[in-house]
Formats: sequence, structure tokens, C-alpha cells
Amino acid sequence: MIEELRISRLGVIEEAVLELDPGLTVVTGETGAGKTMVVTGLGLLFGGRADSGLVRSGASRAAVDGRLRLPSRLGDVRTRLDEIGADVDDDTLLVSRIVGADGRSRAQVGGRSAPVGVLSELADDLVAVHGQSDQLRLRSPARQREAIDQFGGPDVDEPLARYTDVYRDYLDIEATLTTLTRHAHERAREADMLRFGLAEIEAVNPLEGEEAALAAEIERLSYADALRASATGAHGVLAGDPAEADSPDALGLVASARAILDRAGEHDPALAEAAKRLAEAGYLLADVAAELASYVDALEADPQRLATAQERQAVLRALARKYGDGPDGVLAWARDAASRLGTLDTDDSRIEELGVLSKELRLDLTNAAAELSAARRRAASVFSDAVTAELRDLAMPHAAVAAEVSTGELGPYGADEVELLLMPHPGAPARPIAKGASGGELSRVMLAVEVVFAGQSGTPTFVFDEVDAGVGGRAAVEVGRRLARLARNAQVIVVTHLPQVAAFADRHLVVVKSDDGAVTSSGVVALDEQARVEELSRMLAGLDGSALAQGHANELLEAAAQFKAEFNPAGDPSHPVQPRQRTKASTASAGRAASKQRR
Repeated sequence: MIEELRISRLGVIEEAVLELDPGLTVVTGETGAGKTMVVTGLGLLFGGRADSGLVRSGASRAAVDGRLRLPSRLGDVRTRLDEIGADVDDDTLLVSRIVGADGRSRAQVGGRSAPVGVLSELADDLVAVHGQSDQLRLRSPARQREAIDQFGGPDVDEPLARYTDVYRDYLDIEATLTTLTRHAHERAREADMLRFGLAEIEAVNPLEGEEAALAAEIERLSYADALRASATGAHGVLAGDPAEADSPDALGLVASARAILDRAGEHDPALAEAAKRLAEAGYLLADVAAELASYVDALEADPQRLATAQERQAVLRALARKYGDGPDGVLAWARDAASRLGTLDTDDSRIEELGVLSKELRLDLTNAAAELSAARRRAASVFSDAVTAELRDLAMPHAAVAAEVSTGELGPYGADEVELLLMPHPGAPARPIAKGASGGELSRVMLAVEVVFAGQSGTPTFVFDEVDAGVGGRAAVEVGRRLARLARNAQVIVVTHLPQVAAFADRHLVVVKSDDGAVTSSGVVALDEQARVEELSRMLAGLDGSALAQGHANELLEAAAQFKAEFNPAGDPSHPVQPRQRTKASTASAGRAASKQRR
């Protein structure tokens, strides 16, 4: 709700502060005093179009500042405020709008500069302004659909929830199917490349560790002659040269040394141990000599085998350059490629399965949408009848409002578009309510709409400008009653010229005009009960001090009080909040000031 509104240098208003309460607040005043500037200021505060002509003559700028109390349930509003870094102190938000004489405009929200569009976003959830030139809160089909859904309550909520669940599943399936289908060509090309690679690797058939073994074999074959000469020479040193009978050999020398120590070892265990170790050395040298002989016998130069091994090594290295680091890397690539190929091969069958599932979900979605549409049409019918009934008591007896539900493409909230249409009289074509009604009629239509929505609508504040235009008598009383009823669940601010409406106020503000001979300016004061009688009598008779008018004013106030007592008994917890109590002295003095300035 709006707790305070401060207007500076806007039109005829030089400086005015409106302290606002829950319930119904009316703003009255003489013609030309600037009552409509209050609504204009509220419109600016919530993103209305700036016009340099609104700036008071001689001033460089006009300013409107508001202090708002945010309901805790408005999570989306608080999220948006967090996004722009706005400061919300104990649920209180400060908002300001400045319009320069040059037509430039700027806004602040929670102490932070913000685009004017942010104010409009806040207005969607915080306030509904219905003025002679204001756009409707229900200006878009989406907002009208939301309103009908809210009005329908559980009868619409349940099919909407079912539809939303199916729609979410359908979107998930469609997204996956679209992705798979869109990339089918790329997947086929990837599969062909993988199959080619696997076939190439399979043809070569690399083995783990094969590259190291080939490298060793190629090295050995490349140096076969040198290796044979070295092995033969070493064997001759160990076992002797068979061609020379007297050539020394290591085995013979070791055997001789062992024989010498064997004889002496009988007398000293230490020499016996040394002889034993020489025997072991002799055995070892004999084994080595035998291995060298076998190596020489087995080793032979094989140019053909060398060429074969080198060719194999070249093939493995070429494969490694394509698919991995060495045969082991190639084998790892082959394993991964086979796994990926298996996945790609299953995508085609998956596309078929998803296609079948998509058709099933589409059918479920269509059925859910039809169920939702039927629920909306029932709610729209009840709503239309209720608004039309309200209009009969608001001096529009021949008018009818219809909430038309038309079916289009499936979307996140069904296949429906909702539009509020007005038929001002029988036989007249149904037109959107923003185009089918005059300014005064439009305010009354919206009053009827908001009264019907009362209880379902979550809007904290409603503002009406000249909602009673063109009505009087009993119809004016009915306007006041409906405003009072709407004010049970929301803050309602009304600019009115009818005492029958003003009598229902919980708080009465009057715009007073002063004239110093050169400049006319207006301010706003709050009235106590006696001052209200004086203001209502002025509105009734156009004269100050008329006894008959004051008697009529008292009758209006008593009738309004009785209606509100019956409609909202004292202490009824269903009324969310009660207006603040102010001291009699302060309000009485304000009333006297207003009366004096009028005189």
C-alpha cells in the first residue's frame, strides 16, 4: 500500500503531502483545485508518460515521491527490486519520479536510479490506476487471462496445474527430439568417421607393447654382424679358441685357481671358502659361455625380416599419428570410438521412440488444454454476469461486459486468449473495454470489474479518478458502497465530486486552492468529522454554512456508517487493517484551514 505521497510543483500543486491509510480514501475539492493532479502524480510515480506541460509554471521540474509498504507475498516484486539493487527497509520502499521542464524524466527506486520502465513493472503488481486517460491494469490479453484464472480459483487452478505439468514434459521431449533431429547429419558423418577409423585399426591389428618389441628387433637385426663378432670374441675369452690349443681361457684359469685352493683348503677354512666361490664363478662363466655360443648359433643377418619389421613399425607409427600416442593410445581410441559409435547407432531408434512419445504427449496436452479452456469459459461466464449485474447499479443499466475466451496456439498457460469486451447498449458491437467506453464509463466499468475481483485480486492499491462521472442520486450511493466493499481487501484512493461517494470514506482529504493575486497553488489537508460535514455540505449545496446541506451531509455519513457496520462489523478480522487514528485537534484545525481558504 501507499503510506505517503509527496507532490511538488506539479500543475497547480505547489507542495502537497498525502498521508494515506488502508481502506477507502477520498480526495475532493473545488473545480480547478487540482484533484486530478493527485491521480496524475500517482500515474507518474508508477511509470506514466512524462509531459513537460505538467511542470508548474516557472519551475524547473516537478517531483513525486512515494513511500510504499510492500506485502510479503509479492515475491516477484522483491526479486525485481533485488536485481536493480533497491533498498527495502523493513518492507518499506521509497520511490520517486522527477520530470524536468525540458521533458526529461528520471526515476529512483529504493535509493537507486532506475529506468522508468521499472516503475511500470512495479505498478503491474502494486497499484491499479483507473483515470480518465490512464491505461488499464488489464491492458494486455495475458493480464486479462491471469485475472480470469485468479477469479476462477481452484476450478481453474487444478486443470491449469495439470496442463502445466504436461506442457513441461512435452517441451522437454520436443527439445531433445529437436536436438537429435537437427544434428542427424553431423551424427551420421561422425559415425562414418568412427567406422572408418575402427576398420583401419582392425586391419592393422596393433598389439599392446608391440612397438617396443619391434624397436628392439629392428635394432638387433640392423647390427647382426657386429653383435656376432662381439659374442664370438667374448665366448673365446671365456672358453678359449678351438683353433689354438694353447690359447688361455677364463674357464681354465678359474679351474686352475680353484684346484690350488682346494689343496690348501684342507688346512685353512678361509681358503676352502674361497675355493668354493671360485667353483661358483666357474659355473657362472660356463653358463655365460654356453649362452654366448647359443646366441652366435641363433643370430643371423636376415635382411627380409628387417625390412618386414621396419614396414610394420612404419604402419604402427602412421596409425598412431591419426588415432593416438603409440599402439596403446590407438587401442584406447578404438575402445572410446566403439562406445561412441554404439551411442550414435542408438540415436535413430531413440528418435523414433521420442517421436511416438511426443505424439502421445501432444494428445494429452490438447486434452488438458481443452479441459482448461472449458474451466476458463465457465469462470468467464460467471465473471461476465457478475460485472454486468454491478453495472446496472452504476448508472449503466443497459451495458454488458463479456470476458471472451478464444482458442489459439498452445502455450505455457494453455491455448486461450482472454479479452474483456463491453457492449454499452443492446445491439451495440462488443468492443475492448478500453475502446468501448468513455472516460467516466470506463472508470465505472473498471470499478465493477475490481469489485467482482475483490478477494481474488492481489493488487494492494486501487486508484479511481472521477469514477462517478455522469452519475448521481442512488447510482452515486451504489458507487460509494462498491468502493467501500473493495476497500475491505485493499487500499482504495478515489478522486470524486459526489458527496454520496465521499461519505463512505475512511479518510477524507480535500485539495484546497489559494490565490495570492498572482499565482494560484493547491495543497491537501485531512478532515475530521465536523470538517467532513462542512465539505460534504459544500459539495451538496455549493454554499458554505447551509443548514439544510449540513443536515443532508449528516444523513449521508450516518447511512454510509450503517452500511459499513453491516458490511464489516466492528472487530471483524476479515478486514485486513484499520485506518490510523489521528488527534481531533490536528484534523479539526486542518478542516478549519480548508474552510477558511475556500472562503
